Amino acid sequence: MSRINKAFENKKAFIGFLTAGDPNLEKTEEYVLKMVQAGADLIEIGIPFSDPIAEGIVIQEANIRALSAATTVEKVFEQVKSIRRKTEVPLVFLTYLNPVFHYGYDAFLARCKECGIDGIIIPDMPYEERGEILDIAAKYDVDIISMIAPTSEERIGMIASKAKGFVYVVSSLGVTGVRSEIKTDLESIVEVIKKNTDIPTAIGFGISTPEQAKHFSQFADGVIVGSAIVKIIAKYGENAGDELYNYVKSMKDAIL
Repeated sequence: MSRINKAFENKKAFIGFLTAGDPNLEKTEEYVLKMVQAGADLIEIGIPFSDPIAEGIVIQEANIRALSAATTVEKVFEQVKSIRRKTEVPLVFLTYLNPVFHYGYDAFLARCKECGIDGIIIPDMPYEERGEILDIAAKYDVDIISMIAPTSEERIGMIASKAKGFVYVVSSLGVTGVRSEIKTDLESIVEVIKKNTDIPTAIGFGISTPEQAKHFSQFADGVIVGSAIVKIIAKYGENAGDELYNYVKSMKDAIL
């Protein structure tokens, strides 16, 4: 059983996201391990990029801070290798296609395997273009995580049937960011997904409160929180550890 499968085994999964290198790579490792200690079942690590088109202002600014701290793809790989030595919690990259293409698909995915990355999410890679990377990812046992948005409609079943790792269900139209209210009929979307695959589903984009996490975990297999975590790091900088622990614990407790 893969580490990603284990994250969802007999429980609801809490997935936390942060941007590598914000405020620096040493703190990224500390904060990943703090979230794990607080009960996070899977960690998404964002590779900073100059044009993160799916991100709202909170994560855009995190990308800027990370790039200003001289964070590079190669440095992120090395930091992840260090993190992997300290935890068996699954680690997934969130990155855009340009850095992967520039690095080279084979070389990038080989490094993912070497460093202990279990999957990657590429928001700007259309479903129809996945073919050029899927076989390479399979060679290195790295799952390409599919994203399903409310606009996918008749494509939901098709995308779900080919999914690996887990299905990332996008809660709302637009970019990432904390939302006080999510009105999308996500339960119906998850229902369609589950008719087409046994792969777990996790809902992300906008979830920030224990109440939201509890609600969505009633019908999904997990919840993903990014912007709310990145806001804590933005506020407390190098002293965010305890705040992150308390926040993640409150979210995990809500979905038990």
